[in-house]
Amino acid sequence: MKGLAVAGRVAGALLISIVLAEDAPAQEVGPARGALVIVGGALEDTTILRRFLNLAGGADAPIVVIPTAGEAEDYDDYYSGLLAFKALGATNLTVLHTRDRAVANSDSFGRPIREARGVWFPGGRQWRLADSYLNTKVHQELWKLLERGGVIGGSSAGATIQGSFLVRGDTKTNELLIGDHTEGFGFLKNVAIDQHLLRRNRQFDLIQVIEAQPELLGIGIDENTAIVVQGDRFEVVGQSYAAVYDRGRQLDSGGRFYFLAPGDQFDFRTREAFRPTRAEEPLARVMKKEWPQR
Repeated sequence: MKGLAVAGRVAGALLISIVLAEDAPAQEVGPARGALVIVGGALEDTTILRRFLNLAGGADAPIVVIPTAGEAEDYDDYYSGLLAFKALGATNLTVLHTRDRAVANSDSFGRPIREARGVWFPGGRQWRLADSYLNTKVHQELWKLLERGGVIGGSSAGATIQGSFLVRGDTKTNELLIGDHTEGFGFLKNVAIDQHLLRRNRQFDLIQVIEAQPELLGIGIDENTAIVVQGDRFEVVGQSYAAVYDRGRQLDSGGRFYFLAPGDQFDFRTREAFRPTRAEEPLARVMKKEWPQR
């Protein structure tokens, strides 16, 4: 039975790849179309959520909220996570939730996503999202949403699940960086995302992941801060910092990671960071700590 489950997931992944390949411009890391809003948790800055709504088409755009990362067994239209959207005037909100992969694989369950312009994943534990939706028809519908120019956003667990490598995906503890779940939704290819970066003193944690998987790009995002991804580029928005961890690229300072402030941008294709107000000058704010010599 385990072999059949693995085969089913592989088949699902192949089907998703076929969907993406049709008439899609080549992208190395980010989605070919649409946008991602990836938040480091504890979201209070309304400009971030407003940016998400604007990318979706405004306050009247159909938005699906998927709170499955949370602990509750059931969520309905009275889910408290809708309040932040309603405070910004959002009028067309749908809550979608299941822990049953058979349900997630049904055509009827995914219908709200087919009609949506945006999907939002609140926080909790990211492995719950993987267990419920990874390589199901819901996952396929999320890719199709991006293909038609929609936006996918999420905070904390809803941020980490958007990378291809799932950080803190262990079912027993969120302190284990590489656990029993390591596959994310893959909206960012070859990327591992961590959250609550500075607030929880996690700025050194992704080094372990990048050491073990040097082909990955690590992105850590602090609370109340987000990266907005369009194509192969992202912009930092919010109140704090994002950090980039790149084991495969030799930084001028020999640093392990460097910080980006709100307004700074990053090119996934070239793996370079820029401060647009300085005529695309590469950033030099790098932590001066060398990678261990081997």
